[in-house]
Amino acid sequence: MKETKYIFITGGVLSSLGKGIAAASIGALLKSRGLSVTIQKLDPYINVDPGTMNPLQHGEVFVTDDGAETDMDLGHYERYLGEPMSQRNSYTSGSIYYQVINKERRGDYLGGTVQVIPHITDEIKRAIQTTAEQNVDVAIIEIGGTVGDIESQPFLEAIRQMRGDVGKERCLYLHLTLVPYLKSAGEYKTKPTQHSVKELRSIGIQPDIILCRCDAQPLNADLKRKIALFCDVAPDAVFSSVDVPNVYEVPLKLFEEGLDQRIAIMLQLPAKNPKLEPWRRLVQSMANPKGEVTIGIVGKYVDSKEAYKSLHEALVHGGVANECTVSLRYINSEEITRKNVGDILAGLDGVLVPGGFGVRGVEGKIAAIRYARERKIPFFGICLGMQCAVIEFARDVAGISDANSEEFDPLAGNKVIYLMTEWFDYRKQCVEQRDTGSHMGGTMRLGAYPCVLTPASKAHEAYGKDSVEERHRHRFEFNVVYKEKLEEHGLLFSGMSPDGALAEIIEIPDHPWFLGCQFHPELKSTPMKPHPLFRSFIGAAKAFGGQGKK
Repeated sequence: MKETKYIFITGGVLSSLGKGIAAASIGALLKSRGLSVTIQKLDPYINVDPGTMNPLQHGEVFVTDDGAETDMDLGHYERYLGEPMSQRNSYTSGSIYYQVINKERRGDYLGGTVQVIPHITDEIKRAIQTTAEQNVDVAIIEIGGTVGDIESQPFLEAIRQMRGDVGKERCLYLHLTLVPYLKSAGEYKTKPTQHSVKELRSIGIQPDIILCRCDAQPLNADLKRKIALFCDVAPDAVFSSVDVPNVYEVPLKLFEEGLDQRIAIMLQLPAKNPKLEPWRRLVQSMANPKGEVTIGIVGKYVDSKEAYKSLHEALVHGGVANECTVSLRYINSEEITRKNVGDILAGLDGVLVPGGFGVRGVEGKIAAIRYARERKIPFFGICLGMQCAVIEFARDVAGISDANSEEFDPLAGNKVIYLMTEWFDYRKQCVEQRDTGSHMGGTMRLGAYPCVLTPASKAHEAYGKDSVEERHRHRFEFNVVYKEKLEEHGLLFSGMSPDGALAEIIEIPDHPWFLGCQFHPELKSTPMKPHPLFRSFIGAAKAFGGQGKK
C-alpha cells in the first residue's frame, strides 16, 4: 500500500476561478511524471448530491460508472487524467451530514453530543482518506466554494487537521486566487489575494503555494515577491495561471511556470521528467485545424453552457479526431416551430438534441429532429434527444399521431416512451397525481450498463466492437411494445441491453447519419481518446458540409 501524499486546493476572492481545471491540470502534470493520481471534490452545499439541482444554476450533473451523480468538475478530472472517477471522488456537506446523522440514529456515538468538531470533521477526514484506498501516489482534494463561505468552514477545519494526522511531509496546501488587472491604474492589484490568504490563515491554514489567476500576461518577479512577502510564502512558491484560449493548454502553461516541479520538491516526489508530448500534439492539432463544422445544440438550458459542459467538450474532441474546428450554435428549443425551423437551423452541418427533463421545449426539439431527418442532415440524439427522435419517427413515419412520452403526458394513448418498469409503484403514483416531479433524488437508472450492438450498423462501425458499456441517467425509456411496428417502418434498434429488454441505440439506415442513444456518451470522452460516436458524428457533419450542405 502506497503512502499517499495530499494536495489540498482552496479558492479565494471569488468563485468560478477554475479550481477544477487547476486541479485536473496539476493531476495531469503529476501523472505525466509517472505518478498515480486521483482527485476528489468536496462541495459545501447541503444537497446530498447535485442530482436534483437545476443545471442553469449548478451546471451539468456528471455521472460515474458506479452511478454517482456528481459535480461537473469530476468531468474535468476524467478528461485530464484519462481515468474513471467514482463515488469516493465526490462528497458534499449533505452527504457528510447524512452519514453522521445515520450513525447518531444507530447509536454509534453512544449517546454523546454530536458536534461539528469532532464528528463532522472526522467524517470529512474519513472521506478524504478513502482516496488512499485507491493506492495512489498523490490525492488532490479540491474544496468547493470560496474561503470565507460559512458552509466551507467544516471542510477547511478538516483539512487543517489532516496535516497533524498524516504528517506535514504528506500534505501541501495550494491556494488559487485572483490578481485582477485594474485598467484605470494600469497595473495588477495584489490586495484581494492578501486578504484571501489572511482569511485562510485565520483558520489555521498557511498556504504552501499560491496560484494566481490573471489576464494574458504572467505576473512579473516584483509582483510575485510582493505576494510572497505579504502572504508568508517563498517567492518561488507564487505562480501565475494566465487566461488561455484553449483549456487544454493549462497543463502546459503551469509546466512552463514550474508548478509541478515545486510540488514534487515540497512533497518529496520522485524526480522524473514529465512526458508532455501528447498534450503538445493535442494543442498543436487544435491550433491548426484542416476544416470547420457548425453543430446546432437544440436544448432548453442554452442560457448556461455549463449545463452542457461534457457535451461541449466531447464535440470538441470529435473535432480533434477529424482535424477540424467545431463551432457550436446553442439554440433554444422553445423558439422552434415547424414554420420557422428551417430559418433557425439554416447553415448547420449537424444537429444535436441533448438530454434533459420536462416537457418545456420538447415540441421544438421534435420539429428540429424532423427537419434533420427529412433533409438528411447528420443528427445525434442523446437520452431525451433519442426519446424525442422516437416520438417524431412514430408520429411522422409510423403514423402513430398521438405518440408521446409518459413524462410529458401520463394519460397519453400511445406512450412510446414510458417510465421504467422498475418503478411501477412510482409510475402509478405519477399517473394519479400527474406529477413526475416527486421523489426525484436517486430514483433513476444511473451508471454504466452493457449494450450489445447490431453488426453493420453505424454504431457498430463507430465502436468497432460487438458490445460496449455506457453511462446512463434517465427515468424513462423506450416502450418495447412498439419496437416491431417502428422496425416495420425502417427504424433500426442497433443497440440493445443483453437481455433485449431495453433499447439503447436507434438509427435510420437510409439516412447519412441519424443516431440516438439512451445513454450519455459525452461522459466518457477525453481529448486523448475522443468518444467513437462523437468522432463518427463530427466526421459525418464534416462530409455533409463538404458537399455544400445539400
